Amino acid sequence: MSEKIGGGKQERYMQPSILMALLDGRSHGYELLQHIGEYGFLKGDAPPGMIYRHLRQMEDEGLVASEWDATGSGPAKRVYVVTDAGREVLDAWVGYMERQAKGLLAFVERYRSRG
Repeated sequence: MSEKIGGGKQERYMQPSILMALLDGRSHGYELLQHIGEYGFLKGDAPPGMIYRHLRQMEDEGLVASEWDATGSGPAKRVYVVTDAGREVLDAWVGYMERQAKGLLAFVERYRSRG
């Protein structure tokens, strides 16, 4: 029964996690993979295909922009930056999360107050 508690799609918060990670500056997909787990929404490592699929979709939607970076050793890497539209979407996500958190805390407090 406990495996059903708190379930849900791992991808649900991928978009805001990527946008949040990009607030620190431009990054390539592998770096993003390493950072998005810090936000606590993903259990374990996110599959690389998942993040690249989200990045392509987010670029199509104008939330992120990318360019090739051929500096350094090794092959060129596509680096991403958050756009103004991406910042607006992240702001909307944060508002949603605040409302969800408030509702969840009210539920917990109501339960706890029942003794």
